[in-house]
Amino acid sequence: MRGIMQAQSLLLHRLIDHADRYHGETEIVSRRVEGDIHRTNWSGIAGRSRQVANALDRLGVAAGERVATLAWNGYRHLETYFGVSGSQRVLHTLNPRLVPAQLAWIINHAEDAVVCFDMTFLPLIQAVHAQCPSVTHWVAYCDADKLPADTAIPNLYAYEALLSTESSTYTWPEFDEDSASSLCYTSGTTGNPKGVMYSHRSTSLHAMASAFPDCLNLGAMDAVLPVVPMFHVNAWGIPYAAAAVGSKLVFPGPAMDGASIYNLIEGEGVTMAAGVPTVWQMLLAHMDKEGLRFNNLKRTVIGGSACPPAMYDRFVNDLGVQVLHAWGMTEMSPLGTVGVLKSQHGDADAQRTQLLKQGRAVFGVDMKIVDADGKELPWDGKAYGDLLVRGPWILSDYYNPEGDSPLVDGWFPTGDVATIDPQGFMQITDRSKDVIKSGGEWISSIDVENIAMAHPDVLMAACIGVYHPKWDERPIIAVVKKPDSSPTREAILACFEGKIAKWQVPDDVVFVDAIPLGATGKMQKMVLREQLKDYRLPDA
Repeated sequence: MRGIMQAQSLLLHRLIDHADRYHGETEIVSRRVEGDIHRTNWSGIAGRSRQVANALDRLGVAAGERVATLAWNGYRHLETYFGVSGSQRVLHTLNPRLVPAQLAWIINHAEDAVVCFDMTFLPLIQAVHAQCPSVTHWVAYCDADKLPADTAIPNLYAYEALLSTESSTYTWPEFDEDSASSLCYTSGTTGNPKGVMYSHRSTSLHAMASAFPDCLNLGAMDAVLPVVPMFHVNAWGIPYAAAAVGSKLVFPGPAMDGASIYNLIEGEGVTMAAGVPTVWQMLLAHMDKEGLRFNNLKRTVIGGSACPPAMYDRFVNDLGVQVLHAWGMTEMSPLGTVGVLKSQHGDADAQRTQLLKQGRAVFGVDMKIVDADGKELPWDGKAYGDLLVRGPWILSDYYNPEGDSPLVDGWFPTGDVATIDPQGFMQITDRSKDVIKSGGEWISSIDVENIAMAHPDVLMAACIGVYHPKWDERPIIAVVKKPDSSPTREAILACFEGKIAKWQVPDDVVFVDAIPLGATGKMQKMVLREQLKDYRLPDA
């Protein structure tokens, strides 16, 4: 027997229509590439997203064709999100931190028909356009008078001129909710980047789950600052979740420094901000230097890499800001787990221990850990194994894959090594490719890094394994000093006393000018290992 409910497909245009109808006056604030602060609202975004759809119709872009964006977080990017996907095209966000050869490869693999870009990235477009035969239209996010006249880019349009002749009335098409809505490519993988194609159904479900109280806890009274880029897994799905609940959105544009982020948080009454640890390091450094505090910020979502305990303590204990430690992947849309307590009972140290883990699974995500033979391991907080996940917003295969499906018996292997405790809190102990095996025992590089980061003179730290003739591998810690500080090797190593077993303590400290970061702000240990390939341990 079937239920007798209305059969209304989960399509992304329903999110923007809802925001328009019920939260139309709620502000969308953007710092633009032009340098000024732009203000609109959800009704304005909805109207212009319909103009985007009309413009794509006029350009002859067919349903299912890919429309790429190379842009910062801002209102033009947001209206493109909904105008493209709502009209049955596929939004493809490009990462501007990639080199031209990588960018051209991804555009060609996706067979993008249109590329929209911020003027910041005009040099990138000039470098790749001749290598991208599938692209029939290039659209610069600018006014007509800002469009450069001397470029050799064919079919180049100014976005504002393109929209100016279009109606803000548009009838969104109805189609299968399993149709593709957007496309993102993974970073930091071996071989070529891999495309992850999300559906309208998966993105809609992800948006609704994101707003749950035990997830990002979003509502109409929130002002949300997604510092995480809209080209990084669709800003963790925040633009869609904000539309679903009517939150105010505040976009930082290209200004990602600590002072600019702080001024937006304070000036716009931001209650929730989301980003990777490297961004919050810059923000906290600025606040420390100027003796600043927050007046409205209630919580921050930290993901992309593990939140250092010292950063957690700074936000929670010193500034009174809740830390939501989140974990996910491009292949997961991306949310998988969020660190929210089940009970307020218990001492502060026990709660802190729980919240520094990656958290509990969001409804819609199932997970397990397995040993090398694929046998499921117990949730005792001690056994660690390969982490596998499944759910309605987790991929079943890559777009135009080069090999077989990555799934194992219906589960996606994340490449992370983790533990899960009896309350369901998952903790990443390492990436499988980064775990250090010394004398037959595993050492968590993340644990080592977190301890080093607690030293007041350490700006950033990365732990890697290096060759040892007796133990196979031993850990060393690469450290970037804070400005105007001079920590010693002995002072750094002293931090580890009594915190981990002696055999897990790094054998040496290597001071470096910078830790290599990937296109999404994650540490690139593979690059660091290559940089330190000639390093030899003192006792090796």
